[in-house]
Amino acid sequence: MKNLIILGAGTAGTMMANHLVGKLPKKEWKITIVDQYKTHYYQPGFLFLPFDTYTENKVKKEGKKFIPKTVNYIQKKIDKILPESNKVKLEDETLDYDILIVATGSKIAPAETEGLLGPLWRKDIFDFYTYEGALALRNKLRNWQGGKLVVHITEMPIKCPVAPLEFAFLADSYFKKKGMRDKVEITYVTPLDGAFTKPTCTKALNYLLEEKQIKIQTDFAIMEVDNEKRAIVDYVDREIPFDLLVTVPTNMGDEVIERSGLGDDLNFIPTHKHTLQSKAHDNIFVIGDATNVPASKAGSVAHFQAETLTDNILLYTQGYKLKQEFDGHANCFIETGDNKALLIDFNYDQEPVHGTFPFAKIGPLKLLKESVFNHWGKLAFRWIYWNMLLKGISIPFVGRNMSFKGKIFDIKQN
Repeated sequence: MKNLIILGAGTAGTMMANHLVGKLPKKEWKITIVDQYKTHYYQPGFLFLPFDTYTENKVKKEGKKFIPKTVNYIQKKIDKILPESNKVKLEDETLDYDILIVATGSKIAPAETEGLLGPLWRKDIFDFYTYEGALALRNKLRNWQGGKLVVHITEMPIKCPVAPLEFAFLADSYFKKKGMRDKVEITYVTPLDGAFTKPTCTKALNYLLEEKQIKIQTDFAIMEVDNEKRAIVDYVDREIPFDLLVTVPTNMGDEVIERSGLGDDLNFIPTHKHTLQSKAHDNIFVIGDATNVPASKAGSVAHFQAETLTDNILLYTQGYKLKQEFDGHANCFIETGDNKALLIDFNYDQEPVHGTFPFAKIGPLKLLKESVFNHWGKLAFRWIYWNMLLKGISIPFVGRNMSFKGKIFDIKQN
């Protein structure tokens, strides 16, 4: 028997287990998935926890129930990958592999910023990229009386690049509903030169910040969090004071990548952006947030990657040339508050444009325009995630590669 090992049972790893279990010959291949955690989180739901839109049971389930029964599931900590000997060292055993899929994801690293883990952490400074952080922030917001709310991104890349902006929009809506929007000053702080990661989005959608009276500070490279002054400070001594800081700390790959010497400075693995094969080792493949490919770190991207990677794993086992197919396709709903959302669709080479999705003219979803339909689509994605995405079921009419049908490429962005 040959061994295929998947490291990580999050979104990407679970999808790969479900894709491959019915396609690799059972008499030839043993599939093993390794993850130390029991709970599987619906991470896009962390955005809604602070605003009491979702309850805890909406965003977490037992991870094992999504792993196929014929897949060997090991719940242990991964100590180190030994690529030269094709082994993975766990906390108390060592596994041999013929093919390794690394799906270890990324996590916040607040210790990378001086002062972030100071006396105000989880008191007046919060993240919402962790389950614990989102719940703590929810409890804070329930009784917060107002003041300067700063929504801040430390550096790129981060998981779901639009989530911090969504948080600012939802905060505007949340405080309106509580009748206290006039008591809250919202400032959005980014290291980028615009609110959105894509220039066309920034150009087309800046009006949302103006409408919602959200201030913006761009090109902010944070140096430290000053807990005494209650301010974030950048390298040119620009200070932004806060009463409540909601920050997205540095995102980094798992520590096992660093221990194994496989990653870059942020522990992301150098990966061929079209095949998803490791650049250093032919029998190692990387998917989702663990890669360094210039695509968004989001669940929809991992979903599209999984379809291409499944094909490439099968080609690799048969000695054939890999498909250079994955195009960086991302499909993201952006909550804008007041029960509306935007939808953007893009890839490595094509920035978001106006149009309809998934069908030309029919839609029913509109690109780069607010609508209630898009908001419903965002909320419906939770059901799709638990019942289709994780199980490796393709979403009808949404292909792995970006479709150009229904898109308008010559429209002037206002």
